[in-house]
Amino acid sequence: MKTLARLVLGLVIFDAAVTAPTLESINYDSETYDATLEDLDNLYNYENIPVDRVEFEIATVMPSGNRELLTPAPRPEEEEEEEESTPRLIDGSSLQEPEFTGVLGPHTNEDFPTCLLCTCISTTVYCDDHELDAIPPLPKNTAYFYSRFNRIKKINKNDFASLSDLRRIDLTSNLISEIDEDAFRKLPQLRELVLRDNKIRQLPELPTTLTFIDISNNRLGRKGIKQEAFKDMYDLHHLYLTDNNLDHIPLPLPENLRALHLQNNNILEMHEDTFCNVKNVTYIRKALEDIRLDGNPINLSKTPQAYMCLPRLPIGSLV
Repeated sequence: MKTLARLVLGLVIFDAAVTAPTLESINYDSETYDATLEDLDNLYNYENIPVDRVEFEIATVMPSGNRELLTPAPRPEEEEEEEESTPRLIDGSSLQEPEFTGVLGPHTNEDFPTCLLCTCISTTVYCDDHELDAIPPLPKNTAYFYSRFNRIKKINKNDFASLSDLRRIDLTSNLISEIDEDAFRKLPQLRELVLRDNKIRQLPELPTTLTFIDISNNRLGRKGIKQEAFKDMYDLHHLYLTDNNLDHIPLPLPENLRALHLQNNNILEMHEDTFCNVKNVTYIRKALEDIRLDGNPINLSKTPQAYMCLPRLPIGSLV
């Protein structure tokens, strides 16, 4: 009985061994698997190998399985961006004239931008000491214009036309001897006019908006200033007419006038109502505190009542 049981057990074990999958032997495929440490030192000794015979092998580990390697696709957009980031040269011939005129102002008669010839800062134009013989074309937004120490001889009626924002004109030290009648009259915002050190013999009609006038050191004579030229200038504060050939004080004077400089002229006489109102003995002219008549042949002591309404006596000869 025991013998039969052993026989059946042996058959079962044999059948299981036959039906089991075959295991392949593991091969490490290495010549140095059984090598000792001493043998490894001799095997990897590179000291005696010439440099020109050394070979290097660079390899990458392949991933297991059938997965495909993903390589980055080319990015044309980056190439376009790099091209666009490269600075481009601008050809000077591509600049159009309207762009220049907008930045540098209108062109002069020599086809030269005013703001390249002069200095333009915001609404102010400086053309001092440039040997100009005429007023250059100005940008339309010009508010303050300076052209001192030049050779300008005439002011034409169109020199300041359409400059509705012009507030100050300074043409000191030029050679101006002629001014067109409408050169200044149509400037609605003009506040200050400086024409000193020129050769002006006659003033044109001036705008009533003026607060400061300086026409000193010119050649204004008896007919150089129109009658009642300053009458309607209610905001006129300073009137400088020194070093001319005037023989009278231009009347009437604006009520708000603060300073009147007439020194070094040919004024011979003064009336009692030149500054004051003889019909109103209580009238006081508070604003007019600075009157200069020195350098004139007039004797101020002959008309004492002419100064009764003034806060200060005029400066001039008393003998």
